[in-house]
Amino acid sequence: MKELPLIDLTVIVLYLAAMVFTGFWFSRRNKNAGQFSKGSGLIPGWAVGISLYATFLSSNTFIGVPGKAFGSNWNAFVFSLSIPLAAWVASRYFVPFYRKAGEVSAYTHLEHRFGPWARTYAVICFLLTQVARIGSIFFGMALALQALTGYSMTSIMLVIGLCILAYTVLGGMEAVIWTEVVQAILMSGGALLIVVLILLDMPGGAGKILETGISDNKFSLGSAAPIFTEPTFWVILLYGFFINLNNFGVDQNYVQRYHTASSEKEASRSIWICAKLYVPLSLLFFVIGTCLYAYYQENPELTGQIKLQAAAEQLGPGASGEAVAARAATLGPADYGDKVMPHFMAEKVPPGLAGLIISAILAAGMSTISSGMNASATVFSEDIYKRYLKRNASSEQHMRALLITTAIFGIIGMAAGIAMIGVKSILDIWWELSGIFAGGMLGLFLLGIISRKAGNREALAAIILGVLIILWMTFSYLIPSEYSYLRNPLHANMIIVAGTLAIFLSGSFLGWLRKPAAQKPVS
Repeated sequence: MKELPLIDLTVIVLYLAAMVFTGFWFSRRNKNAGQFSKGSGLIPGWAVGISLYATFLSSNTFIGVPGKAFGSNWNAFVFSLSIPLAAWVASRYFVPFYRKAGEVSAYTHLEHRFGPWARTYAVICFLLTQVARIGSIFFGMALALQALTGYSMTSIMLVIGLCILAYTVLGGMEAVIWTEVVQAILMSGGALLIVVLILLDMPGGAGKILETGISDNKFSLGSAAPIFTEPTFWVILLYGFFINLNNFGVDQNYVQRYHTASSEKEASRSIWICAKLYVPLSLLFFVIGTCLYAYYQENPELTGQIKLQAAAEQLGPGASGEAVAARAATLGPADYGDKVMPHFMAEKVPPGLAGLIISAILAAGMSTISSGMNASATVFSEDIYKRYLKRNASSEQHMRALLITTAIFGIIGMAAGIAMIGVKSILDIWWELSGIFAGGMLGLFLLGIISRKAGNREALAAIILGVLIILWMTFSYLIPSEYSYLRNPLHANMIIVAGTLAIFLSGSFLGWLRKPAAQKPVS
């Protein structure tokens, strides 16, 4: 592993220092909890939209998406194709709902609709989702930087984490949004730069990449067969629609930004800006993955280096050279896809440019982590602290709780990232965890908004049924082989689809069966 040149380290340090300085700059405006959570409430829609776009991007996108395209094909791009449909639903129904409600927490209205348990349940699901997301993004950033610097992944997470804590805790939501505008520009430019560098070093250029991609079926979007046991086109489309509907309609990261915009129209506009930016850029990351696949096919000696590295990490530091070589011989592209982008940057990106690309990767991860920290702290303070711990909290006490919990969630996220070291695919682990935690939350929201007949008891029964289905689909693989017929036959990405539909449909049906309350006789 080559040492990172001083010029690249300087670029990275300057970028991190600029982000921390932004936090100090906006800290002057954070006089109360409302300012910390919603900013000025006058942020233009284009800035909010770019901020949403930056939140969608992450180190999972920068490392995981090219790794996925390298190891398989463009099947995962179908996820991005579902975003416009989810954006239409959110801008048409969810934004007006939240702007009218006026509550900074996305989950307060669930208590009005179904009772305290519903609000608490949604909060727990959201916080678990955020811990998983923040952890996976910390891991993705550390994976890239380890390949370039040789530092341990744990040390990298701690250093980057402290910088994120500084500007997020100090600057609040306004700092998060404006730093994400800068980060979005940086990460988009970094992705374009990577494509250019691959093309310049690729024997045969774009023509050879296209030829290799076609011959090895790298551009496939997946089978169009109506099969739900494999990641077909329809499985990823359904998964993407439900996850993105959850993002735009239920996730505090997004809902909180609707309140920062100057009007309902600007809030809706921000969603479409996010969708229009993200779909083409996500395609660019799949192009990067295919370009890297063709490049390493033409340079098999480099592929051997990556396989040895992946095998050594799998076996641990005590493994012998023979054992590592034997394991490396068994690895396929899907087993080391996440390591290809960091390896290319370490070996082929010239000094100076590497610092810019690393800063872009940091920008992708830091934007999502800072947003998740702020949103998690807001939810905790609004839905737990003020609801159960300190009902009559003063403005100073509320602000102190926000600052402390922002830091706590950042630390928990770092710990989750450290725990993920050694996973096979960043994208796979995040998709699976988000599908587990988000399904029940989205189903409950849809039930509350669409079904007028479902009440507290019907919603509780539906949640119990939905959670049981989610748990069975997630853990039924543990059932002994002699009872394999009891295992979940569907693909893991169908968990959020099945869980959401189970809660919404069963709750609606029970509400339909519910007898209307008897009217009191008029005296």
